[in-house]
Amino acid sequence: MNFASDNWAGVTEQVSQSLADAAGGLEPAYGGDRLTRSVTETFSRIFETDTAVYFTGTGSAANSLALSAFMKPSGVILCHRDSHVFADECGAPEFLTNGAKLLPLEGRDTKLDPDNVAAMLAKYGPANTRGGRAVAISITQLTESGTAYEPDRISILGAHARAAGVGYHMDGARFANALVTLGCTPAEMTWKAGVDVLSFGATKNGCWCAEAIVFFDPAKAEAFDYYRARSGHRFSKGRFIAAQFQGYFRDDHWLDTARHANRMAASLYEGLGNARNARPAWRCDGNEVFAVMTRDRAAAMMAAGAMFHEWPVGYESLDEPLADGEAVYRLVASFATESKDVDRFLMSLDASL
Repeated sequence: MNFASDNWAGVTEQVSQSLADAAGGLEPAYGGDRLTRSVTETFSRIFETDTAVYFTGTGSAANSLALSAFMKPSGVILCHRDSHVFADECGAPEFLTNGAKLLPLEGRDTKLDPDNVAAMLAKYGPANTRGGRAVAISITQLTESGTAYEPDRISILGAHARAAGVGYHMDGARFANALVTLGCTPAEMTWKAGVDVLSFGATKNGCWCAEAIVFFDPAKAEAFDYYRARSGHRFSKGRFIAAQFQGYFRDDHWLDTARHANRMAASLYEGLGNARNARPAWRCDGNEVFAVMTRDRAAAMMAAGAMFHEWPVGYESLDEPLADGEAVYRLVASFATESKDVDRFLMSLDASL
């Protein structure tokens, strides 16, 4: 009954085998190997456009370095107040952008409100030499409340970014989970909707440590390898990140693992809807489920062997206010989650204290 995080899951057999296959022999270092070139071409095929792709080992590095590409003096980056870049990366975006100001904005379902974004872009225009100037918008897919940005909203925000002449970044830590839920193409969820750069996450969905920064206009990445190198994220044996992506993409494995995780989450969500001692906090758009239960019930579930975490964000989206003693808890499914884990959790949930 481990629903603590998809980061707790290991590596799929297909990704592991790809790593093993790449283990021998000699190949050029620092991205000069054949496997890196091949996987870069795969990214371009998946996204239906020429891309510039840079590997990193962590999502925080991917997000922070991606945003650095748009930094200017007194730069302001617009993001949701509960976004990972603002709340959970220990100042890495500010540090690796050389001092960008992250401007946290409100928004229901942990999504940016397009009208609010438009107002802030006007406020932080180039003439604002006192408060700073907007340089980028950053969104998270899936959000920190497990909700998905629909392509229409991504497009509206993209239009605002273009009109203001600022960069548009997507933190895609759970990109595949959002993609299979929305039923659109990778291109429709990114560059066709105006996204300039994507932090493409694979670690949560079956890889060991595989993140990629994907520019949809290679010209905007002209100096990017300098940013990556000076930050210490230019891997000498980058072929082993490429090897993970090779196994991840082969035969649409990445979509299969995401679908499985989403199915397990959907079963959990449905069970919560019928439970006596808990209820869903809000809808489930991917592999994360948020449950409202009493702290006593949560403690009893943990004592019975369940693993999950209290979640401090997204409360403005609750349709029913929390009662005394209640809290919101996050439960995350992964490629390794089994139906028996879900069934056992739901059975324990309705057991007597």
